[in-house]
Amino acid sequence: MDFGPSDEPVALKILIAGGFGVGKTTLVGAISEIRPLRTEEVLSDRGIGIDDVEGVEGKTTTTVAMDFGRITIREGLVVYLFGTPGQERFWFMWDELSYGALGAVVLADTRRLTDCFPSIDYFEQRGTPFIVAVNCFDGADRYEAEDVRVALDLDPDVPVLLCDVRRRASAKTVLVTLVEHSLKVLTASQR
Repeated sequence: MDFGPSDEPVALKILIAGGFGVGKTTLVGAISEIRPLRTEEVLSDRGIGIDDVEGVEGKTTTTVAMDFGRITIREGLVVYLFGTPGQERFWFMWDELSYGALGAVVLADTRRLTDCFPSIDYFEQRGTPFIVAVNCFDGADRYEAEDVRVALDLDPDVPVLLCDVRRRASAKTVLVTLVEHSLKVLTASQR
């Protein structure tokens, strides 16, 4: 792929996925140059028995459609970020959100590691390049990236990294890792 100067602007689409309460909205907000579009709603009694808040008891809102942010790399090159909803009842939206995506970040939380399996399965089945970024929450047990890889049974070529999505520099590292991985996957598929 050539991202050199041209008259045609280039837009890259990246998905941010993962389980409920893993930090998708926070990642988009930490790195977006614009005020992110958020579709947050207050958790209500309707979610009792449906939304599993174990491990994220302090969470008071949930994304009901998507989060949206933008990063301008340089003139003519823009990255659009789409945070997917994490709850199963909103997964029907993923097909539309993922159309045309360069790749995806699957956020993981070691307190609720199994919550990222549906995202991993989704991107593996569709052949979408993805990475796993372990959001290191305060007070959560810390594990090495390789231990998380083994626990998630990931292919050795899928990057796994530790991050703190509240910090812009950490969110930037996550996105750069995804873009590099996606380009590597796309280049290999064209050989």
